[in-house]
Amino acid sequence: MPFLLTALPAAAQGCLDLDTALTAPKTQEYSVLIAEAVGDEVQPADVDFWKYMESGDWSAVYAATPMSDPGVFFFESANGNKEFKDVWGGMAEESDRPDLLSWAEDLGAPSDLAQCFADVLIGE
Repeated sequence: MPFLLTALPAAAQGCLDLDTALTAPKTQEYSVLIAEAVGDEVQPADVDFWKYMESGDWSAVYAATPMSDPGVFFFESANGNKEFKDVWGGMAEESDRPDLLSWAEDLGAPSDLAQCFADVLIGE
């Protein structure tokens, strides 16, 4: 069973208006999506979830697998399907905020999701 962490870091105040509820159905869905994004070596049961963020048609999941360091996986929903867009790996500090925001917004993510993403990484 994947590990679930639901505590909201104090620095993640930018996430308050987003859907951050990591429910069992979302865990099942995203464990498959993340395993597919990482590659054949990872099974859905291997995905550890740390944080879920959703704004409109976009979602981001902070997760780790045995084959990868923790990262934030970005998805966009289109025609009822979630498409993997990219993953941000690594730690971040407050000085990285402009780069984090630009990176997420360049993917097409809404600004509120980009802000939440930056807050979560910087708050870790």
